[in-house]
Amino acid sequence: MLLAALMTGAAALATPAAFAQNDDTPPALDTVSAVKAPTTPSAQVGKLTLDQQVKWLRAAQQSGAMEKLDDAQLVALFQSLDPLALPRYIKEGPNGYPSYEFTMSRSERIRGQWPDKPDHMLVRVAHEPLRIYAKWLPDGAHAGQEVIYDESRRTDEMYGHLGGILNVMPLWTSLNGALARAQSNHDVRDLGTEYIANQYLTEGKKYAESGLPRSTTVAVKTIDGVRVVTFTFETPAGQPQFYARKETLGLDLRHPYFRTVESYANDGQIFERIVFETISPKTFDDATFDPKNKAYRF
Repeated sequence: MLLAALMTGAAALATPAAFAQNDDTPPALDTVSAVKAPTTPSAQVGKLTLDQQVKWLRAAQQSGAMEKLDDAQLVALFQSLDPLALPRYIKEGPNGYPSYEFTMSRSERIRGQWPDKPDHMLVRVAHEPLRIYAKWLPDGAHAGQEVIYDESRRTDEMYGHLGGILNVMPLWTSLNGALARAQSNHDVRDLGTEYIANQYLTEGKKYAESGLPRSTTVAVKTIDGVRVVTFTFETPAGQPQFYARKETLGLDLRHPYFRTVESYANDGQIFERIVFETISPKTFDDATFDPKNKAYRF
């Protein structure tokens, strides 16, 4: 039970260069957008071309029209789309921000054991170079732990400490070493919404290449206060060919990224559950990723 490697998501899709070329960078959650709602009714979107469907989704998302649809309309909309529309919508993103802060709830089955309490985390991420600060919040498991990763300093190590009463001396540790894997199957660079988007696209490519059947169920759920359109994908092949035998991804209604994910093993047991609670673009200075920052407890 030593400190961490963590979570799901800060990876390859979001870079400042990519965002600089994209005028559609989404606003912070709950920010009112000036984008006009699409004129085509949601019930007619399935009749549009693939390109038109993707553009419709983007306009509906940015204008707030998508979140105004009721549950039945959302299910009917996504069931009517070209199979390539959602992957295109996610791929063209953007699926994160050049730098941003988020809070997340996360549970993961480690050595067969499901935790009694999820981790509750505050995470700050910046790209080029990739830098990450993560703190385990008081109301979740592993409260008090902190970790910093800065690829400009050490590409294969992170710096952190155990929390709690002991507040063990901080140390450098390998991203994939025994300490890092003690409470997660991921490494620290898997933080943020980008990781889930990349995984979704990679898994979809594997399904297409293998020709295996992949059943999909669309629904609308409110998970930890977050209303999302969920897509449950299931295949008889399961692991290890695919990441999970069954996976449910929850699509945000105001941004082109997934806010929730649940993954199930071949035996039907859940092995990972993630909910991004808040996501906000922010600009950070060097002190944000400096262990000497007096606001931290390194």
